[in-house]
Amino acid sequence: MRRNIFRNSLFYMLVFIVIVGVASMITGGNDASNQVNISSTEFIQQLEEDQVQNFSLQPSAGVYKVEGQYTEPIAVETEDNTNIDIFSSSDEETEFFTTTILQNDPLVADIYNLAQEKGTEVIPIEEEQTGIWTSLLISFLPLLIFIFFIYLMMNQAGQGGGGGKNVMSFGKSKAKLTDPSESKVRFSDVAGANEEKAELVEIVDFLKDPRRFTGLGARIPAGVLLEGPPGTGKTLLAKAVAGEAGVPFYSISGSEFVEMFVGVGASRVRDLFEEAKKNSPSIIFIDEIDAVGRKRGSSGMSGGNDEREQTLNQLLVEMDGFQGNEGVIVMAATNRSDVLDQALLRPGRFDRRIMVGMPDVKEREAILKVHAKTKPLAGDVDLRQVAKTTPGFSGADLENLLNESAIVAARRRSETISPYDIDEASDRVIAGPAKKDRAISEKERIRVAYHEAGHTVVGMVLSEARVVHKVTIVPRGRAGGYAIMLPREDQYLYTKKDLSEQLVGLLGGRVAEEIFFDSQSSGASNDFEQATDIARKMVTQYGMSDRLGPVQYESGKEQSTFDKTYSERVAYEIDQEVLTILNDAHQKAHEIIGEHREELAVIAEKLLEVETLNADEITSLFEKGVMPDSHKENDYPSESDTDLQEETERGASFEEIREQVIEGENEREEEFDDNHHPKQEKHERRNDHVNQDHESLDERNSHEDSHKKSSEDSSSKNLTENDWD
Repeated sequence: MRRNIFRNSLFYMLVFIVIVGVASMITGGNDASNQVNISSTEFIQQLEEDQVQNFSLQPSAGVYKVEGQYTEPIAVETEDNTNIDIFSSSDEETEFFTTTILQNDPLVADIYNLAQEKGTEVIPIEEEQTGIWTSLLISFLPLLIFIFFIYLMMNQAGQGGGGGKNVMSFGKSKAKLTDPSESKVRFSDVAGANEEKAELVEIVDFLKDPRRFTGLGARIPAGVLLEGPPGTGKTLLAKAVAGEAGVPFYSISGSEFVEMFVGVGASRVRDLFEEAKKNSPSIIFIDEIDAVGRKRGSSGMSGGNDEREQTLNQLLVEMDGFQGNEGVIVMAATNRSDVLDQALLRPGRFDRRIMVGMPDVKEREAILKVHAKTKPLAGDVDLRQVAKTTPGFSGADLENLLNESAIVAARRRSETISPYDIDEASDRVIAGPAKKDRAISEKERIRVAYHEAGHTVVGMVLSEARVVHKVTIVPRGRAGGYAIMLPREDQYLYTKKDLSEQLVGLLGGRVAEEIFFDSQSSGASNDFEQATDIARKMVTQYGMSDRLGPVQYESGKEQSTFDKTYSERVAYEIDQEVLTILNDAHQKAHEIIGEHREELAVIAEKLLEVETLNADEITSLFEKGVMPDSHKENDYPSESDTDLQEETERGASFEEIREQVIEGENEREEEFDDNHHPKQEKHERRNDHVNQDHESLDERNSHEDSHKKSSEDSSSKNLTENDWD
């Protein structure tokens, strides 16, 4: 594509050069190469001295152009370099000359008389007559060149945007028309979203049998706005409506309306609705409508033409203007309904606003079953259990989870997708690929284990609403370790107690470091970020502050410094209240870990052995101090093992590297499935640390450098991920 664009540009450049060259040849003259330009006085003097053999006078633009020949060559000065090389010597000779004389100059008559007296031949030449077509070409050639290149530019813009192959289609709509016979998506293909589908079924009935509604005086809804987080199936629902109704479906993105030329967006809106009305009943679907439907005047620009606002105005007129749009339903999708213009949201334009939220556990199970139809799952895969461990996942996230599971299974050449593959894929989606070959010192590894064990112990004690699902010190992405807490059930409302317990759990890692190492590290930075955000929302949004009362100071939307609705004194009070809440949570975490110090040490030492613990193993270690009888070593594959790295460095072939990856994956799968204990060498390697007194941990790690952790944001997944920084 880029090569074609380069070739086209080069071709147009060559055409332009040729046109300019032809114009120069037409307008320019070609003087004799050995002429000398002299003044009229010198010409008369040479004529009197009988040095001129002949000359001609040609009228041209109000002057006489005089060209002549000397009787014999004469020397010329090199200072006049009109036709003589400036580097020629002073004795250069020439026999031709040229000069100009005004037509009304009295010298003209004297020159004729003097020429007759001296017998010099005078050659009369008529004034040059340029043809009318040549004159017109010379006059309009620059304008024609300019128009030609404007045409090329607009034509290229039209082709690049899909608006057609000629400039006349530049203002045409870019909407893609889906024929009813080609629309294969049905409501049965959309798992979950039962309430949303129930709302849209009425739209389908309206399109199929409008008389049933119009007979009762009802009018067809002009528009339906689907709003919700990304990946929840808004576009899929719109396709299902078109498929069920069996009507033409026009789909376009909001950004495709706006162009660099003013008025193009409005023209495309008009053309889109004209086409839809010709094929009514029909559906127009505008994806990401916030690109064109933002509140007018929100750009902060005053004066001038705003192309986006002109496009929005035309859209408002088409949806509910004088002419109306009978038989055309406008569906739109956005995840930023708060920025849309109010005129766009009023009844008569978007009559219905359907919130497409995150799926609950039943809907997640249904979505997983739909995406699992084309994937060979092992017999022991429980999709309901997978749905329970993925709260906050959207439909797109769940599809990606199963796709990653298939990739993990294919990497180890398995014919089916096992629970291990799904578990590994879940970790990859949440925290990134495993990086066991990361160079982490033993001291840092010990600190990470106790840090994550601190989160785990607090989670076990405060387990009324949330349970500890997994804890690991396996580096993933940029994270050195993390603990995952899951709600016992899908939760949409949080009490003050729930949020306070989350704060205690987030600060458990830092408190564990303070108790066991008597020092602090940067590993808790992400914990503080999450904890501060929760505490601030408790004070400014949820009205959970006893000091400030049930007042909302912030709306949760993006606000600038100038949008604050409270004074500096209130801002100070907010900061103090946030600090008080965090200090109380820190004190509570200190009490819990101090009381369960031994349990924390047991969990931390076991983490150093097996690196990853699941919920059953954590519960057994916390309550009994030993691993359960059905212990399975969860040793997850890394992206590049140390042996693999050494083989790569010495020049191993692609096939050798691939075989090593496959063998490593199969070995870890066997370890995941078999009920055996960690390898003996791991016990021997860690034996000295296990037998040491935990009170001396701070002494053996006194000069430990902390490992920086990435802030993996898991709020969208409704998980509490405590990544080691």
